[in-house]
Amino acid sequence: METAFVYTERYFDFDYGESHPLKIERLRLTYELCKAYDLFGLPESRLIETVPASEAEILLFHTQAYVKVLKETSGGTFRGLYPHGLGPGDNPIFRGLWEWSLLHTGATLQAAKLIADREVEIAFNIAGGLHHAHSDRASGFCYVNDPVLAILYFLERGYRVMYLDIDAHHGDGVQWAFYEEPRVLTVSFHQDGHTLFPGTGNVTEMGKGPGLGYAVNVPMLPGTDDEVFWEGFSAIIPKLMERFRPGVVVSQLGVDSFVDDPLAFLELTTNGFSEVISFMKERAPAWLALGGGGYHAGNVARAWTLAWAIMNDVDLPNDLPAAVRDRFPGKTKLRDPVHHGARKAACEERMKQCIRWINDHVLPLVHE
Repeated sequence: METAFVYTERYFDFDYGESHPLKIERLRLTYELCKAYDLFGLPESRLIETVPASEAEILLFHTQAYVKVLKETSGGTFRGLYPHGLGPGDNPIFRGLWEWSLLHTGATLQAAKLIADREVEIAFNIAGGLHHAHSDRASGFCYVNDPVLAILYFLERGYRVMYLDIDAHHGDGVQWAFYEEPRVLTVSFHQDGHTLFPGTGNVTEMGKGPGLGYAVNVPMLPGTDDEVFWEGFSAIIPKLMERFRPGVVVSQLGVDSFVDDPLAFLELTTNGFSEVISFMKERAPAWLALGGGGYHAGNVARAWTLAWAIMNDVDLPNDLPAAVRDRFPGKTKLRDPVHHGARKAACEERMKQCIRWINDHVLPLVHE
């Protein structure tokens, strides 16, 4: 099985700001950990230098007015910011934000093209997965929605697409982009929107018109751990895949769902995360994997390194390599110990409610 990892050091020319929780540096830590484990010398994998997306590619989803403001803001001209979600807070203005957006989106589109051209079966862009951006505004640290653009590319090539999002935050930008599109099945496991940004992702959000049944949401209670998460995942995802039969899976692999992430309140670990990766490695007909949230850099690097190893059938030793161990304060192992959430009963009951709702109201609407 051929795989590709798309990456560039040019990501680190850009910075959201010292006080902003999204640190682009986490991508370098992931790359360095993969390198320390010798995961870039595998015979059937490729390490590919990122090529920026073009403006024309961005305009396949985002509006001309929004793109104009992004470009002007990136160059230091600040006008028309607030209607487009730009300004102090989640979506700061910084020099080069347009170029940063072209880079992370370009990597996602490169990965999609490699899969569509059947050069690889799995492609991973750790810089991608910026799933909150809307067509005309930034949202949730996201300026350009690279998952949407990748899905549009696959649709143009005749694929049916399953989008799977396991970030702690609901994959709202992708859901709304395809809310009436039956060729795209969007599935999001996330912390309940009543307790976390962006406030959406209720189980009753099921799509609209011809897309009714093709939006699936699993809003998990704060405190949900690996066991409860996997109970839901294993009950829902195999049935959806069997009914929908996607030609490709696009997944957003955010790890802000982990127990010690500072911005969310789920309690997953590398163990539940790795179960998802192993499942997709076995079951996805083709797989475009994207990064996403994660605001504890050590968790991000360990999880995405594990993901890349599993994608390549490599079983890594659990001790972090000595060469990078000092970059992981408080962590000495690649994998987390087993963790059991303190709110197990309530979290499990919510998951069972979601499973019942999806079985009763969503699955009957999904078909090939």
